[in-house]
Amino acid sequence: MSSAKPIAKVPRKSAGLRVPFLYKIMSKQEWETAQAQGIYEGSEVDRKDGFIHLSAAHQVRATAEKHFSGKTDLVLISVSEESLGPSLKWEASRGGDLFPHIYGPLQLNAMGEAVPLPLVNGVHQFPPGLP
Repeated sequence: MSSAKPIAKVPRKSAGLRVPFLYKIMSKQEWETAQAQGIYEGSEVDRKDGFIHLSAAHQVRATAEKHFSGKTDLVLISVSEESLGPSLKWEASRGGDLFPHIYGPLQLNAMGEAVPLPLVNGVHQFPPGLP
């Protein structure tokens, strides 16, 4: 796992939902397994739902709060949207907002930096620069 470096600010373009990076929150163990295998096939919830859940930059904090509340030993993985191709679908979810979902495995070469997502006083601490 790389050291905790700031993730560059990620602007969101409203037209066409094209953004440079998407984000996946996972356990450190899941990340280590993905690195060893060269591929990430999703969490238990992802596999049950039939796709890998990702979040856009503006969604990731709410995702952490809703689905990872109180969990420690997490990492935040940046994912290059451009590298996902047709496996990426934007679909309505929480509050009607469109969320990025990957249908199929996530290749390690699509994943960028992994930074720790520590829990401090019950709140996950995101890297500086993430909107």
